[in-house]
Amino acid sequence: MGGKKLMTKEEMINRINKLKKEKNAVILAHNYQTGDIQDIADFTGDSLELAKKVVDVKADIIVFCGVQFMAEMAHMLNPEKKVLLPRKDAGCPMADTITGEDVRKLREQYPDYTFIAYVNTNADVKEQIDICCTSANALVIAKNVDNDKIVFMPDRNLGNYIKENVPEKDIVLWDGECNVHNRITLEEVKKAKELHPNAVLIAHPECKPEVVKFADEVLSTGGMVKFVKETKAEEILVGTEEGMIHRLQKEAPNKKFYSVSRNFVCANMKKTHLEDILESLEEEKYEITLPEEARKKGKKTLDEMLKYL
Repeated sequence: MGGKKLMTKEEMINRINKLKKEKNAVILAHNYQTGDIQDIADFTGDSLELAKKVVDVKADIIVFCGVQFMAEMAHMLNPEKKVLLPRKDAGCPMADTITGEDVRKLREQYPDYTFIAYVNTNADVKEQIDICCTSANALVIAKNVDNDKIVFMPDRNLGNYIKENVPEKDIVLWDGECNVHNRITLEEVKKAKELHPNAVLIAHPECKPEVVKFADEVLSTGGMVKFVKETKAEEILVGTEEGMIHRLQKEAPNKKFYSVSRNFVCANMKKTHLEDILESLEEEKYEITLPEEARKKGKKTLDEMLKYL
């Protein structure tokens, strides 16, 4: 990027803001992005919040600071807008645990089942399923779909959480996982609780079942924001990717937040830097596009998801 490396952080931010105005662009950032990315974003949120925001956004260009499947989702919902992913190598290992071909084979095994996929899936999977969900509305969707037989993919931990809370339905799980949430152990969480005995423990349902069971509250990241604003607790242990703490601290500045582990980092979410956003806006890269048939099929599953708000 040549001379851009010599720019100060302030100069980069000023240049980004100038380009945003010139090009009628907005920056969306997931809660797991670094603090400086969250701070320059026009909107920060979880998958469901960002999906809702994308539908209403008034802009010609959407710069999506997240990972591949999120930018694909923005394109599915907004085909008339240019969607840019500043780092094309920002993928999601959990999304990569299942392919569209895997879903087609499962359809043959379970022809009478409704196929629900976590939004953390790539476009080829969304093409093959019936409805998407996020961690914020997974339980509502599982309870309300008009079928007692469900195949859920790809995260078995979120799937187990759904099974626990919707025991009346027959739910088949794909054996995928978030390698960040799944590596946090019950022992680590218990140690964190011992270090901060007065803290309330909030955990994401992508964590292992024993961690979820141990938590005081099980919440999507959007649910975490709501909780910390309303709780009387002054100390909170955060059982999700550490980028979330920056967002929570902004929402509840008088409270103390601690990560349950020093290892709670998603490397893919941390790939995006201010330099990448600047280059993305200057050169309008990397544009995310899908074949129209794939986009329409994917959009249908997202539209179904957005009904359950």
